[in-house]
Amino acid sequence: MRIRIAHSPDSDDAFMFYPLTAGVIDTEGLEIEHVLADIETLNQRALEGTYEVSAVSFHAYPYIADKYLVLPSGGSVGDGYGPLVVAREELKSLKGEKVAVPGKLTTAYLVLKLYEPDFEPVVMPFDKVLDAVLSGEVKAGLVIHEGQLSYKDKGLNKVVDLGEWWKESFGLPLPLGGNVVRKDLGKEIIQKIERLMRKSVEYALSHPEEALKYAREYARDIKEDTEKTKKFVSMYVNERTIDYGEDGRRAVRLLLSLGYQRGIIKVPPPEVIFSDEV
Repeated sequence: MRIRIAHSPDSDDAFMFYPLTAGVIDTEGLEIEHVLADIETLNQRALEGTYEVSAVSFHAYPYIADKYLVLPSGGSVGDGYGPLVVAREELKSLKGEKVAVPGKLTTAYLVLKLYEPDFEPVVMPFDKVLDAVLSGEVKAGLVIHEGQLSYKDKGLNKVVDLGEWWKESFGLPLPLGGNVVRKDLGKEIIQKIERLMRKSVEYALSHPEEALKYAREYARDIKEDTEKTKKFVSMYVNERTIDYGEDGRRAVRLLLSLGYQRGIIKVPPPEVIFSDEV
């Protein structure tokens, strides 16, 4: 049986999926095909149920909950850190300002709306955000992926770390994205995919140099800096990527609940979210 796994072409996803990509773990009879696309594209395709397994933003999950469950492994969680808002100058407030955002279904956008509801979003590809700030096209930019470590090299200033704000506000880690599995695959295949995802993350974490060598090719503007690549990967592939943990799962539910209460998410979040809770 062929299973398409869609994920972002960035270093943390490359690191955790390396064992499955390289064929170094037993796939239990499943034929795995990898599909690469940026996270906002994956969110949009998940709305249509395109792929059997896909990385998605948690912000998108309530809109796809009829088709997908979240796998217990493979999550990107920031514990006291996360997406950043950066600017050329020091800003006291984002109220009323033009802010470049990497998509309105990204979790980063959801958390920014919780932090400051009144700003003017300018949607663009995530890898264009820093340039838009530098050129003055926008006042500030919402930065995800490796830009969280490279913005200083471009002379930009941090306005707010949304993961830090979330932790201070709610005492919980910030769940940004997860891997979802399509419900129509049935319990047996879903459980097999749960095992494979966990094995892939565990193998990568126990063979970090091997996985990091592969992941560096996807590190974009920090790929020549091994230490920065290693730091970024460790931020989003760690013990919480093996399993969210009780507080991580609680954080997912709180994030979606707050988004719905504030009118950012337009549909109520589902009661059952994780595939191993069915």
